[in-house]
Amino acid sequence: MTKSHRISTATLVAGLVIAGAHLVGATSAHADDVKPSIPPGTEPSASPPVAIDSNAPGLKIPQGGTLAPVKVLDIAEVVEDLGGEQRRQETNQTVMMALQSEVLFPENSAVFNAQAAARIQAIGQEINTQKATRIRVFGFTDDQGSYEHGKELSKQRADAVQAELAKTVTNPSVTYDVRGYSEDYPIADNSTDEGRKKNRRVEITFPRSVGN
Repeated sequence: MTKSHRISTATLVAGLVIAGAHLVGATSAHADDVKPSIPPGTEPSASPPVAIDSNAPGLKIPQGGTLAPVKVLDIAEVVEDLGGEQRRQETNQTVMMALQSEVLFPENSAVFNAQAAARIQAIGQEINTQKATRIRVFGFTDDQGSYEHGKELSKQRADAVQAELAKTVTNPSVTYDVRGYSEDYPIADNSTDEGRKKNRRVEITFPRSVGN
């Protein structure tokens, strides 16, 4: 391999590294992102790291150049109760509460059980504390039955949770984004009873207030 070819290769790798750094900054999570949660550890596996020659001329900062400002990445903290009935995922910008459908509704129903209202009211009180102005309520099912039925049921359950939240949330300017996703975006294995139980859920997401 000639010297010029080695320099070109190193320059190309440097460009990929720099471009990747820009992409990380550009895709940080925002409070108005509408994609359902992807719990840490369930993302697609990353590609193997590219071998880089630290002495390659193309990786050296040009004379007079400076490093980009340091950025703090949005790190998610996930807490799940012992039975897995409720999961809290918190980042620097948002709070997401996921409730398993079994703790809110009877099987194949969108009518609340006796304990549901108290759970949702507690979340509503936290939304008031955070002074959130936008709330996302997303419903999900497992992969049993037809996709169309799951879509309808998950939306009905999300609508029921939103209506209950509205009784507690006091901010008159709050807006809701309510959706039903059927079996899309599973967070567990649908081939097991335990996995399907985790996938049947309603997620409530709202931004954190500055300073909290």
